[in-house]
Amino acid sequence: MYEIGVGKADITAFKLGVGMMGYGMYFNIVKGLETDLFARAAVIRDTTTGKKVALVNAEIAFITIAVRRGVMKKLKRKHEALGFTEDSIMLSAQHTHSAPGGYSHYGLYNMTIPGFVPEVYQKVVDGIVEAIVEAAESMRPATIKISKSEIDTDKEVAFNRSVEAYNANPEVKKAVSKNATNEAVDRNMLLMRFDDLEGNPIGSWNWFGVHTTSLSNDNHRICSDNKGYAAKYHEDKVRKNKTDKFISVFAQRKTGDITPNYKWDRKKNWTRGKFEDDIESAKYNGDLQFEHAHGLFKEAKKQSDLPTQIDHVMTFVDFRKVIVDKEFACNQEDARTGPACHGVSFFEGTVEGPGMPHAVGALARTLIKAQKAYELASAPFKPKEKAERIYEKYHVHGPKDILIEADERRILGTRDIKNLVIPAWADPAIGQFKRFHANGSLGEKPWIPQILPIQIVIIGNLALAGIPGEITTIAGQRLENSLLKVLTDRGVTEVICSTYTNAYCGYITTYEEYQLQMYEGGHTVFGQHFLGAVQTKFKQLSLQLLKPENERNVVEDGRPAFFSEEELELRSFDIETQKRLIQL
Repeated sequence: MYEIGVGKADITAFKLGVGMMGYGMYFNIVKGLETDLFARAAVIRDTTTGKKVALVNAEIAFITIAVRRGVMKKLKRKHEALGFTEDSIMLSAQHTHSAPGGYSHYGLYNMTIPGFVPEVYQKVVDGIVEAIVEAAESMRPATIKISKSEIDTDKEVAFNRSVEAYNANPEVKKAVSKNATNEAVDRNMLLMRFDDLEGNPIGSWNWFGVHTTSLSNDNHRICSDNKGYAAKYHEDKVRKNKTDKFISVFAQRKTGDITPNYKWDRKKNWTRGKFEDDIESAKYNGDLQFEHAHGLFKEAKKQSDLPTQIDHVMTFVDFRKVIVDKEFACNQEDARTGPACHGVSFFEGTVEGPGMPHAVGALARTLIKAQKAYELASAPFKPKEKAERIYEKYHVHGPKDILIEADERRILGTRDIKNLVIPAWADPAIGQFKRFHANGSLGEKPWIPQILPIQIVIIGNLALAGIPGEITTIAGQRLENSLLKVLTDRGVTEVICSTYTNAYCGYITTYEEYQLQMYEGGHTVFGQHFLGAVQTKFKQLSLQLLKPENERNVVEDGRPAFFSEEELELRSFDIETQKRLIQL
């Protein structure tokens, strides 16, 4: 039998002028409030073994290392009696791009905010903990039932924004045209329904992959976007009164290349949803997700109870140095990862959220090619260790035009960021990096995390793979399939990629998609074999779940960097500086 409790807490942190997290544009700042933001939690316990897990979904862009650490620290300090272990907490986000940023300790994720924002960070941490505690304290005997089906292709809910890359995969037997990008999507939604033993609904949790970007980067109002509206519509539909604790979560799955936007807006020069008014598009898309989820919710009532089983395992992987198993290497020799690097195509943005101006991107590519030629030509004359690092970088990252080396803390090959050849006026984000470098706040630590958590949670016959990033449709399909091969022996019948979970490092594309270096490939930071590395490490972790708990040997590669209060103070948000940069 299961015991289940649910909780919900406000995480709305309104602070005028703070940059929103997601689009990475300096002008995409908070000026108003459209909807509140929430963290929702479900605590599920197997009464036979006593094992329990807390699932959380927050209405923010993604979970960060800082947020996870803050949650674990507060749970241990104030709620130790609840008995949660690190691997029994799975924190995920629904990925709205219209929530304030500033809750990461890493420099690159502070660049367009600009800076670390203690108030936003603390509000998110406190709200997540509050939701977990409420869920843990309200547990009661309950059942879990599952239902799943595809959303019809005529529903304008999800489209592939990088269909050329999608078509490069061998799984795609017939190329999808640019006029049928709704077909290059995993349209399956899977839903868990929680009921108490009297049949009263406690909660609903579904997974469906589509970006929470119905609101464009010219938005200035905090909003939970399409998945937030879907959650509200479902909660309002099911709740019997205002005090009812029923929660509904609309979580992400294989989201990396999937967008809700499909109409070209000639005024803005980017794609949008069904309506010119982005809020109306968000509500419309949310309603489509809600309607399908509610149908599954009703259908689940007729299904058999999920078998009682809870298990969980977690580790930290240094993705700078993973040797990829041959079965995941796409027939390539010496498949491995290396230190994180970002490509120009990432900074140029997407059709739904343009980034760096094309002229700046063209200039950057010219400088990058010259830098690459110089480094390779000079490598034979350098000490062996330095030469090997150069050769490894270009082997690992293949066709990527490397703009930022996040682990080495370099832009265009230099660590002298404040004197970078690209002027601050050409790209305000570069200008902010120059200011951070000048005041010493970029320090000696990587600009994004290099050591990341991966996690597997088993609930009944479902396995959730906690991924610290966003994975494309085919890449996610490969990971789910490879994990299912192992976990079938645990009675698992379906694996779910739980994205934006526990941390964030960017995208995971297939090897074939990566070669085209579209936006997603440029943001696949550990190189062209990152997916193979993820599959390798998840397989190793999943094999531990086949062993009795006392025989498991989960090896960690260390932990992500810690940042002192002094370091963060140098890089904290300052409203007066923001006023000088942007008209408020």
